[in-house]
Amino acid sequence: MTAQSHAFDPVAYKETTKAQWQEAAGAWHRWTPTISEWLAPVTEAMISMGNISKGARLLEVAAGAGDPSVQFAERVGPSGSVLATDISSNLLEYAAEEARKRGLTNYETRVMDGENLDLPEAQFDVATSRVGLIYFPDQVKALTGLGSVLKPGGRTVNAVYSTAENNGFFSVPIGVIRRRAQLPPPLPGQPGPFSLGTPGVLESLYARAGFDQIETRVVAAPLRMASAAECLKFEKESFGALHQMLANMPAEEQESVWQEIEDELRQFEGSDGFVAPCELIVGVGVNPG
Repeated sequence: MTAQSHAFDPVAYKETTKAQWQEAAGAWHRWTPTISEWLAPVTEAMISMGNISKGARLLEVAAGAGDPSVQFAERVGPSGSVLATDISSNLLEYAAEEARKRGLTNYETRVMDGENLDLPEAQFDVATSRVGLIYFPDQVKALTGLGSVLKPGGRTVNAVYSTAENNGFFSVPIGVIRRRAQLPPPLPGQPGPFSLGTPGVLESLYARAGFDQIETRVVAAPLRMASAAECLKFEKESFGALHQMLANMPAEEQESVWQEIEDELRQFEGSDGFVAPCELIVGVGVNPG
C-alpha cells in the first residue's frame, strides 16, 4: 500500500518496502517475542497443513527476523534444513543470530526477492511464507516461483490476513491514515494487508499458479497487549505499510495522525487489557510435478 494517487509502480513500491524494512529491522526483532506469541496459532496451522516434519527441506520467503523459520528449523531437525530468504539483509542478520543462539546448524539465510527466486528447481519439500505473499506486487509470479523450487508433491503454505473487517488491529490505523492523508482506495490487484483476504481469492491464486489439492483454514489470532498505547508503539515502530501510507504527509501532521490512531484503538481496551481482532487464512497447495 503506497501513498500515491498515480498508477501503481511495482518497482518503486518494492524499493520503498526494502528501504523501510532495512530501517525497521531492529524494531521488528525487538518485538519478535510478541509477534511469535500472537501468531502462534497461525504457525501451528502452517506446520500441520504443510506436513513440516523431521528431515524436510524447507524454504521460507519473506522470513523477516527469523520467526517462524527458526521454529521450522527446530522441527525439521538436523536431517532437514531451512533456507530463510528476505529482501532485507538487516532482517536476515537477526534471523541468523537467533539460529546461532539456538545452536541450529541446519539454518541458512540468503537475501533474495521472493518474486525472483534464484534457486535450482525441485529442491524443497515445503515452501512457506507467513504474512509475506500479500505484499508481493505479482502474487501469481511469486507462487509460481515457489512451485518451481518444490519437488513433485511438495507443498507451499502461506498465511495471509482475511478481511479488513476481521482485522481491526490493522484496519483501524489504515482507515485513519487513508482518511487523513486523503488517499484513494487500493487499485485492483495492488498488494497490501487485505489483498488476499476475500473468501476464494487465495484459492484462486493457488490454482492459477498451478497447484492442486488446495485447502484453506481460517485461524483467529487476536492481538493481546497491555493497552492501546502499547499497540500503537508496536505498529508505529515496525509496520512498514503504515509508514508508506504516511510518506507524503508533513512530519508535524503525522504525530497528530498517530494520536488519532491510538484514540481509535482504545475501542479494543477492556477488563482483559487490549484485545484487538485479528484473523488469518492459511492456505496450502501441492505441486503436481
